[in-house]
This record gives sequence, C-alpha cells and structure tokens, in this order.
Amino acid sequence: MPANANFDTLLSTTMLKYKKRLTDNVFLDRPLTNWIMSKGRMRMEDGGTKIVEPLIHGSNDTVAAYSDYDTISLTPQDGISAAEFEWRQLAGSIAISGIEEAKNNGEAQVVKLLDAKIMQLEESMKDKFSNMLFAASVAAGEWNSLNVLVDATGSVGNIDPSVAGNSFWASYEENTSTALTIAQMTTAFNTASNGNDSPDGVFGTQTLYEKYEALLAPQLRYTDTKMADVGFQNLMFKTAPFMFDKSATTGHVYFLNSKYIQMVGHSDKWFKQTEFVRPENMDARYALIFCYGNLTLRNRKRHGKLTAKT
Repeated sequence: MPANANFDTLLSTTMLKYKKRLTDNVFLDRPLTNWIMSKGRMRMEDGGTKIVEPLIHGSNDTVAAYSDYDTISLTPQDGISAAEFEWRQLAGSIAISGIEEAKNNGEAQVVKLLDAKIMQLEESMKDKFSNMLFAASVAAGEWNSLNVLVDATGSVGNIDPSVAGNSFWASYEENTSTALTIAQMTTAFNTASNGNDSPDGVFGTQTLYEKYEALLAPQLRYTDTKMADVGFQNLMFKTAPFMFDKSATTGHVYFLNSKYIQMVGHSDKWFKQTEFVRPENMDARYALIFCYGNLTLRNRKRHGKLTAKT
C-alpha cells in the first residue's frame, strides 16, 4: 500500500482533477439549474457583505421632444436602487475509513474509491440544490427558493412590495384552486412580459406538464431542441420551453425570465476542497467541499407563477 504521505498526495491531486466535473455535474443534471447555467446566468463575485443586484424600476423623466433653444431638463433621475441578498453556504464531506484505505491498495484502486465517493456526493448535492430552489419557504441558512423570489407578496432582497412606491417588486401570481388551463398560462406569460422581454423558461411538476401536454393538439407539440439534446423533455409554451422537475412544488407552474435571475457564487469559496485530514481519535480521513452563493433576482415583475393547480 502507498505510504501515508503518498496516499494523501494522491487523494488531494485526484480531488483537484474532479473539481470541474463535480461543479458541472451538480448544476447541469437538473432542469432548473441546467436552464440557469445554459442561459449564462452564473456570476462569480469575490466578496462583499451581501450580494447586491442593481435595479432599474423607473423612467428617466428628462426625455422629451424639444426645438431650437428649448431647455433640456437636468432633473436627477430616481428609479434606480438595489436589492440585497445574503450569502448562503452549502457543504458536504467525503470520508475514507482506515479499513477502506487498507482494502484499496494501489493508485488505481484509490482513484476508483474516490470516484465512487465523489459520485455519491454529486447526487446528494444535485438533490439538495434542486430541493432548496423549489422549497415552499426558505429554511434558516438555506438558499433562496423560487416560491419566495417569484411571489406577489413578501419582502425579498430587503424590498417590500407592500410599501408605497414598491409595487414594481411584485411578481404575477394566480392562486385559485382549479384545473390548469392554457388561458391561465397565457395570462401569466403575458403579464410577466414587456414587449419581447418575456419568460423564456416554464417549470412545473410532472403532473402539470402532462396536463399541459394533454391540452395540446398533436400537431402543436413543439419542443426546444437545445434542451432536448441535453436530455430534458420539454414542450414549447409560446416562446418558452416547459419542463418538469421532480422537486417542483405540487400545483405550481413558474414563468421565469433568465435575463433577471442569477446564480451567484463566491469566487474563492465555490466548490472549494479542503485537504484530507485524520482526526486524532478516529481511524478515518475527511475532506470538505463547500460553496458560498445564492439565487438572486433583479426584476421581480418579469416573472410569474400559477399555484394550486390540478
């Protein structure tokens, strides 16, 4: 068996080689996170007390027609502010016991063992991210969920839409308990749109996806080939692919605009891997993999959702 120092070096170098694969696999294997990444909505920041998203929610009232020597308004512009989101943390560990180390004698066996451990971590992190992003509410310390971000009420990013002047910070929401209809979907899509600035991703449960499929005439069942090519079933609704996610909240359909939603990560703490260490009182080695970030919005009005649908 390799000497301990060589074993430690092999573990560390192998872990570094897996870093990109781990990051890609976690975010490209579920419909929602794949859609976010494919739209280029991943942003890395190098720090800050909070994640700040600048907002433009008012007009520049100095714009006006003029002639000859008319004066042009120099009135300072309002309608520019910012939403502030907390940094959130997520971590997992990889453990190799003394008996596992003894049984996996040789470099090939060590790499094979670590590969299995990382694959197990990948699957767990995929599920955790997906579950957090579709959670009914945001539990203490967890990342933002669509149910909280895309909503007609509730303070998000330290902006409360119920306060006078903040009506711009409310998503479209329709929550009558009825069967899903194309008319409901059309209203949600159109209300969240502004000209050609419209939702480009629709997400729901498998049940509601199949309901929508049943509502379509066979000749109208178009798909987004890009999403289909990476393995996600989808049907087009207007100009947006409709996909189902196993973690989506029962009865919900989300209409999202990728222009205004981002996954933000900390550049120094994004799938950061620690060295394998052996606690003094345990016959095992442990390494941690952790990441800091959050899901953010910069225009709440350009998203919508239907709830309580059957």
